[in-house]
Amino acid sequence: MASVWKGSLSFGLVNIPVELRPAVREDHVSFRLLYKKDLSPVKYERFSAKGEGPLAWDDIVKGFEFEKGQYVVLTDQDFKAAALGKSASIEILDFVEQGEIDPRYFETPYYLTPTKGGEKPYALLRAAISNTNVVGIGKIVMRNTQHLVGIKASGDALMLEIMRFANELVETSELHFPKRTDVRPQELHMAEQLVHNLAADFDPDKYTDEYRANLMKIIRAKMSGKKVKGVRTTTAVTDDDKVLDLMARLRESLAEGKKKPARAARARRKTAARPKKSA
Repeated sequence: MASVWKGSLSFGLVNIPVELRPAVREDHVSFRLLYKKDLSPVKYERFSAKGEGPLAWDDIVKGFEFEKGQYVVLTDQDFKAAALGKSASIEILDFVEQGEIDPRYFETPYYLTPTKGGEKPYALLRAAISNTNVVGIGKIVMRNTQHLVGIKASGDALMLEIMRFANELVETSELHFPKRTDVRPQELHMAEQLVHNLAADFDPDKYTDEYRANLMKIIRAKMSGKKVKGVRTTTAVTDDDKVLDLMARLRESLAEGKKKPARAARARRKTAARPKKSA
């Protein structure tokens, strides 16, 4: 993949020349909106709320609504004044233990790759981060926008993840959740048994996008002039399902899990065999 940013990564007085490359790729089915009559692509025109238009881009400005129907208009000069300019460096400000960071902060992952002359300090920083199990916290400016970033070691790579700022997180106090005291001990015991029965090593290849597969199957069939019915993989929830006793469902789940004891036993043995980290 092509690099999306070039510059340097610094910690202390050490500078590492690096490039930023995407660590994930989009894999979704895209569609065009077409006019039903002749299948010509649909264009989008810009009209004002009063029905004036179509409007040219030169007739459109950006406004911040500070009260209902009241706006402050910002010009290109205003945006330039607020811009931080281009930056060719990422300075690690702090190193924080991974367990201290709420997973909600992390957003988009990228690979940091060293450029010429950066291999040795890159390997040094990667080893230091990996051995101490920390995340380097810094900031980067991309496309005139400043982002908070976390830098982690992932195998042979240093990975940079775009992070959210604190004001972007929704606090649990804004929502309602059941109390811990709502859980009965016997239900908890059975639920924990069920978790152990379903224990397995993470294998991402076993989880597939069934909807996308069905959709592509239908598209390929239509391209060849055939008709194919979609395959439903979910079942509807009935009113009877909603009122079933929780204990009864747990017992049924445990009985079903006992049919495959070997897999669960292997997973538990692997978990127990893993060396525990000292405090």
